[in-house]
Order: sequence, then structure tokens, then C-alpha cells
Amino acid sequence: MALGLWVDPRIAKHLLRDEGEVIVDEVRHHWAAYVRPVLEGLVGFGLLLLSGVTPVDVAWLPILLAFGVLGHALWLAVAAHRDRFVITNMRVFRVHGVLGQSLATMPLSRILDITVRRPLHGRILGFGHFCFESAAQEQGIRDVRYVAHPYQRDLAIQRVVQRAGLRGRQFH
Repeated sequence: MALGLWVDPRIAKHLLRDEGEVIVDEVRHHWAAYVRPVLEGLVGFGLLLLSGVTPVDVAWLPILLAFGVLGHALWLAVAAHRDRFVITNMRVFRVHGVLGQSLATMPLSRILDITVRRPLHGRILGFGHFCFESAAQEQGIRDVRYVAHPYQRDLAIQRVVQRAGLRGRQFH
């Protein structure tokens, strides 16, 4: 149970409940973001198996390397799991970090443009990356990577912005 609390980024504590803020969508990473940690984990287990056939006097080396690689793979997996992008009726924000936690917020009124990038492997596997443009030179939220169903999520943001009355009606 303690591990679950440590791995959960606890999004609800960042909401402005008394102002009526509600979550429209909480975006976790697509499974493709976990491919690298899994591959590193397999390399780590391979090094552990290698230590079984290595002479005893140097078996410590592949074991040490295995623990280093497995630790790094675990770190990457936890970092991907704790990285959340949240769309609310008032703003978008991103919470991420393993030992420490960073929170970057952008009010809906500051979102000028959203670019959805879908590389070839993202199109095949069903993910994309968001790039937010705002009026500010530097912003806390710029790139959000490995977003599942990026076009639907982009439409969700556009709907929330439209419902908030932040954009004029568009006529075709």
C-alpha cells in the first residue's frame, strides 16, 4: 500500500475545488512510453543470468551492472507513471517527478495554439505528442509526450476552451 501511495501523483490535491474546478481528462502516458524501461529491465535480467555462468571471482561485475540497469529501468517506469497531464474546466496542468514533484499550470485563456505531432511509429502505435504555444516566452507546459488518442484529447481541450467562452464563435 505504501508503494502505491508513493507512485500515485495525487492529482486531486491540485484542484481548486472551492472555485468549481473539475477534471475533464487525466492523461497518462501511452504504453509505448514504457518500452524503454521494459527493454532495460530485460537487459538487467540478462546480466543477472550472465553472472550465473561467469567465473565466481568476477561474478560480482555483471551482478553490479544488473542492479544498476534494473534500478534505472525502475526509475524510468516510475517517472513515466507519475507524469500526468490534466485537463480541467479552468486550465491544463502537468504533474511529474519521482522524488520531487513539479507542477506546471497554464490557464485555458493562455493557450494560443496546440500542435499535435505524430511520428510514424506514433501513428502505427496510436500516440502523439502535444506542443503548446502561449503568449508567454517561457512556459512550464510546452511538450507533453506519449499521449494516447491525441486528436480526441486535442478536441477535448478545444471543447473546454469553447465552453469557457474564451474563443469567439467560428463560422465557416
